[in-house]
Amino acid sequence: MRKICIINQKGGVGKTTTSINLAAGLSRNDRKVLLIDMDPQGNLAASLHYEAEKDMYDLLIGNAKVEQCVSPLGKNLDIISSNEKLTKADALLSKKENSQFVLEEKLKKLKNYDYVIIDASPSLSILNQNALVYCSEAFIPVPTDYLGYDAVKKIIDAVLTINHAFGTKTKVTKIIPTMFDKRNRICKEYLDKMRSEFYDVISEPIRVNSKLKEAPKYGKSIFSYDKKSRGAQDYTQLVKSVINDEKKIQEIAELDSIAVASRKIAPLSAS
Repeated sequence: MRKICIINQKGGVGKTTTSINLAAGLSRNDRKVLLIDMDPQGNLAASLHYEAEKDMYDLLIGNAKVEQCVSPLGKNLDIISSNEKLTKADALLSKKENSQFVLEEKLKKLKNYDYVIIDASPSLSILNQNALVYCSEAFIPVPTDYLGYDAVKKIIDAVLTINHAFGTKTKVTKIIPTMFDKRNRICKEYLDKMRSEFYDVISEPIRVNSKLKEAPKYGKSIFSYDKKSRGAQDYTQLVKSVINDEKKIQEIAELDSIAVASRKIAPLSAS
């Protein structure tokens, strides 16, 4: 099971759009996906016109079990939603022992999913620390401009800091350039910079497309709203890229497991 955190410390960068359309695209390719909203703004649930009886707040702070909070969205696609109640969770989580591991504990019994995709909040709150501790991968959607380019290194540093602090091994495995306009010199300049510096993890860009902005009005993914749009074409390419990475990610996970197991084996003492 691949556990992916979609993260950026800034809002309005295509984070929720990417979370929804990546999850929808994977589910259309016969992958079983759980989509989790960990942003107190609740943009993910709002974009899908979805309300749940029990949500992420009830899971993290209340006594709800994970199966009570999971709801079906469509074929191969489930959701745990959130809303403004989650704004209270940071302060309440900080009072818990091992507060950064609460999500991992709550989701440890999850089975039968190929992907868990978390739409994280635009901050480095305890909520986001929980998301990064739980996930093995981080995807960074980033606008193709100076501020977007500048933010990438800061987010990578933040992921490394959390790994060091909590003994986790979350890897940034995808940087996703968003809001790309090939007619704009700045967009082209910073896409080139990102490709040069992050060549091993950068995806093809998500182009500016009005259909991507329209789809949430109707509670739909771009594939349901307009499958022939540029937005659908670009997210199809991203989905293919993520699927193509599956074998490589599995091999890395197996090597990590072998390394952990070998460290647990005490050397034989000489007799």
